[in-house]
Amino acid sequence: MASNVNPTVRRRRLGQELRRLREAKGMTAEEVADRLLVSQSKISRLENGRRSISQRDVRDLCGVYEVEDHRIVDSLMQMAKDSRQQGWWHAFGDIPYSVYIGLETEAASLRVYESLLVPGLLQTPGYAEAVIPGTVPELAPDHLEKRIQVRMRRQERISDTEHPLRLWAVLDESALRRVVGSHLIMREQLDHLVEMSQLPQVTVQILPYDTGAHAGMSGTFSILEFDDAADSSVVYIEGVTSDLYLEKTNDVHKYTIMYEHLRAQALSAEQSREFIASAAKSHADAAG
Repeated sequence: MASNVNPTVRRRRLGQELRRLREAKGMTAEEVADRLLVSQSKISRLENGRRSISQRDVRDLCGVYEVEDHRIVDSLMQMAKDSRQQGWWHAFGDIPYSVYIGLETEAASLRVYESLLVPGLLQTPGYAEAVIPGTVPELAPDHLEKRIQVRMRRQERISDTEHPLRLWAVLDESALRRVVGSHLIMREQLDHLVEMSQLPQVTVQILPYDTGAHAGMSGTFSILEFDDAADSSVVYIEGVTSDLYLEKTNDVHKYTIMYEHLRAQALSAEQSREFIASAAKSHADAAG
């Protein structure tokens, strides 16, 4: 989806512009909230792009910031209008990680570290059908089907001929050994992982058990990067009840350094393919 209609990215860019205007005016979020008789948390949510922004919000904020250039106001108002459009994922109903999907849809590259499972963009339907209810207990059958459909739809970014996603995944050996669903499902999943790793835009590396302690032991994370200079990189950390999005330069830098250490410690891409193929054979032998 192009950036000019991606609602998530539009909200994020608009929030950044509103924050810039506030800071240029020398005002705190609390001062702005007092002027508009709203909560400080609302101003913060508008600026971080996690909340839908109405044209009225933009008009009121531009008034507080004394923006006199009508072209700037009109541009921000149009961004607010665009940000209220719905992305393709909204057709599937309430998806808890819809903000992430919006960012992933626009990202130019994605670096993922996973310690326990195969990343969603590389999952087979069979693996997804087994892993989703395992990680989300008591999920209704219709919600399970929607999540599988969304996961398969997200994978289209990898093969998009106009705007392919550059995916780099570092996986702990546990993701290959844990039997999700059955040994047969795992064999099919790992065969698929080998196949996907041969695409020029996909790199998969494995951290074997004998690597020992490594930078990823504190938890899984993803780093999203964008073509447009106006969009800063984002570190995404998935949570049970809420997700964390880190955008400060220092935070992104720390996770980038962690990822570089993970890539350096992991097997090479070719060694990883051989390792995955061997693990797939083990599952095949176990399946009989």
